[in-house]
Amino acid sequence: MANVFDILASYGYFGIFLISLIGSSTIIFPIPSAAFVFAAGLYLNPFLVGLLAGIGAAIGEFTGYVLGLGGRRVAKNKWKKEINKVEKLFQKYGGFFIILIFAATPLPDDVTGIVAGILKYPIKKFFVASLIGKIILHVILAYAGLYSMKWILDILASNF
Repeated sequence: MANVFDILASYGYFGIFLISLIGSSTIIFPIPSAAFVFAAGLYLNPFLVGLLAGIGAAIGEFTGYVLGLGGRRVAKNKWKKEINKVEKLFQKYGGFFIILIFAATPLPDDVTGIVAGILKYPIKKFFVASLIGKIILHVILAYAGLYSMKWILDILASNF
């Protein structure tokens, strides 16, 4: 069984992109792609790791958006008035900011993708907000991996 470091050594930046894409694409069975980004920060350029992981994760978020688009008909039949009200509020008062905040934090951003799809929030705006947020999150994770892993390894080295 390969460990995280073997995978990083074999696949490098492309592997980080792919793991983040797959991790963000799954809704029911989440993949802990953040652990790979965190570990990759120690071995690869943390800014590039965060950038590529963010791009992969933003692309993966289209799964939730498409799911929301598919469920729009069902939701519209059941809650038409409520959806129309939420759609106007979402577009007028900060849908972009809400998506960005959820993407840049460990909050459950799959929900925002589904809601954006149901509301037919403009797909370009959804992608840009997700992209910015995911890059911010993953760059922070990669640098956290770089600095904390060095710190941990230094402590372990001084004690043995």
